[in-house]
Amino acid sequence: MKVLAVGDIVGLTGVKKVKSELKNIIAKENIDFVIINGENSADGMGITEKIFKDLLDSGANCITMGNHTWGKKDIFNFIDDKHLLVPANYNKNLPGNRYGIYECKGKRIAVVNLIGRVDMNILSDNPFLVIDEILEKIKGQADLIFVDFHAEATAEKVAMGYYLDGRVNAIFGTHTHIQTADEQILENGTAYITDIGMTGPKKSVIGMNIDASIKRFTTTLPERYKSAEGEAMLNGCVFEINDETCRTINVNRIKL
Repeated sequence: MKVLAVGDIVGLTGVKKVKSELKNIIAKENIDFVIINGENSADGMGITEKIFKDLLDSGANCITMGNHTWGKKDIFNFIDDKHLLVPANYNKNLPGNRYGIYECKGKRIAVVNLIGRVDMNILSDNPFLVIDEILEKIKGQADLIFVDFHAEATAEKVAMGYYLDGRVNAIFGTHTHIQTADEQILENGTAYITDIGMTGPKKSVIGMNIDASIKRFTTTLPERYKSAEGEAMLNGCVFEINDETCRTINVNRIKL
């Protein structure tokens, strides 16, 4: 079995790239299951119902979120859809699915979305303790487990990788929009990569308009971020699983 994780979709440019390329990638790479991070898909902040449906129609099986989960009020119209996950360590009083379990080729695939606490400016519970609770809760209910850790700090992501080594099939980082070259299978069998990158405008500052971004840095004045336009790239990672042992046997980055 092969599972594809696609990096943060940024704006209309990123959505169009997924719509035009994802099905080709699925066919070419023999992908069985697709996880997409969509928290920046609506002009860099949040997701709309139309975009959500477009991503599912393009081949996504599960869409994860992050610090911009509530960026568009439209999300409350479909917040309970089983294909949409919000960070599991958000306050328990907030709506949304903390994890999902999906059937695919006779396997039960669990996907968990977590958000980091270092330099994220989001009030959230401890992701290390929350993932412990979830893994205990779904014990015996899933054959494969994948974790999208939406976090800023490299150290927090690396620590989570070692913390979950041997307990999940893969943990992949999102949020920084820069694909890292540290994909590996850790000592106890968990695939790890610090960040799978971004799907959106190639000529940009992590997906945002260059001029607006530079103005913020040079003047320190508030400047509304807006998604860049132009040629798009698609970043992601493919995790290959042995169907008999349910062990991760390979991990490869994708950068188009």
